[in-house]
Amino acid sequence: MVLRVPITTTLLALASLSACAPTDQDVAARVALNPTYSGIQTVLLDGDLVNFHVTMRGARDQGDVETYARCAAAQYALIRGAGFTRHVRTSVAKTGGNWRGDAVYTISKDLPRGSATIDAEVTVRDCGAQGIPTI
Repeated sequence: MVLRVPITTTLLALASLSACAPTDQDVAARVALNPTYSGIQTVLLDGDLVNFHVTMRGARDQGDVETYARCAAAQYALIRGAGFTRHVRTSVAKTGGNWRGDAVYTISKDLPRGSATIDAEVTVRDCGAQGIPTI
């Protein structure tokens, strides 16, 4: 007896099995974060626009550097009496084991327009729970 299976069924089965294989990104996500946070510098650019320079070692990827900058921006907003920030842009560079972030945020007392808004109080609390320093 010969069992005939349609080719589409076979391809779907193979595709679903390949989805189970770990990707490089999955492996990187499992690597423990063991950072050294080296500092935050803030530069007031204009009015409510602020530039944050952060440096660290031991980041898993640029996302860890972006998170460090977001934590700095949230704390800065609270220090200035604002409750919100809005992400404008972040550039990340790695030289050897040193990571540098150059991020720009706006700070605001009221919830700003846009999808990249951050509640400063909630973010600072979350950063503290994760052991990420702020300003």
